[in-house]
Amino acid sequence: MNEYALITGASKGIGKAIAVSLARSGYHLLLVARSDSDLQLLSQSIEQQYKVKVHYLSADLSLNTSAVHLKEWCTGITSDLSILVNNAGYGLWADFEVLSLSEQLNMLRLNIDAVIELTYHLLPILRKQKQSYILNISSVAAYQAMSKLALYAASKSFILSYSRALRYELKDSPVTVSCLSPGPTATGFSSRAGMDALTELAEKFNMTPEKVAEAGLKGMFKKKAEIIPGFLNKVSVFSAWLLPKSLIERITASLYK
Repeated sequence: MNEYALITGASKGIGKAIAVSLARSGYHLLLVARSDSDLQLLSQSIEQQYKVKVHYLSADLSLNTSAVHLKEWCTGITSDLSILVNNAGYGLWADFEVLSLSEQLNMLRLNIDAVIELTYHLLPILRKQKQSYILNISSVAAYQAMSKLALYAASKSFILSYSRALRYELKDSPVTVSCLSPGPTATGFSSRAGMDALTELAEKFNMTPEKVAEAGLKGMFKKKAEIIPGFLNKVSVFSAWLLPKSLIERITASLYK
């Protein structure tokens, strides 16, 4: 196999688990994250264990120039890109007016703008393949409004809606778009979001990154539009569809107060 997969946010958590799983299947990898040292260690480990080519780039995707730079880096390595995994992103937990505006805008820049720009720049390459895939990482938070995670949940709702629309636009092309929406996962998200007080609660429902990655890739290769790993997460999403929005908002507010 000479196909490559590009994964953002690849140094830990779900992104790392996806990278390892794809390497196990024989894909060469293009790994992107902010931590150069973590990427170096992961790349060396994967190359030694799975005998595939691994290239890595340390980059802050929230910067305006990153997507173009990343495209140039990718095309300088291969023309056989067949998988794009948009995994980079994070959340911030607090009331909207308490968090700094600059922090929130930077989060939106990474969660939304970086996904749009990178997909736009790499789509011509993906179109040239016999079959290619885009896997966007959203969250079960996409299915309801969430106080104290207002902009994070809204950004993930955007990714879900955008993924479905792009999927339809590309239905007659070689490119399939899927959206993976995990629930609580043991990735350090709670700590990064400033939710240390809720870490114990989250751990009761956490899935492992490996289980989420397995479900995500399985669904992607089956060309599913939406992938929700875990029974409890499926129940949560169904409840958000079935029950009044005001009730769901009260329930989520009580969980994350």
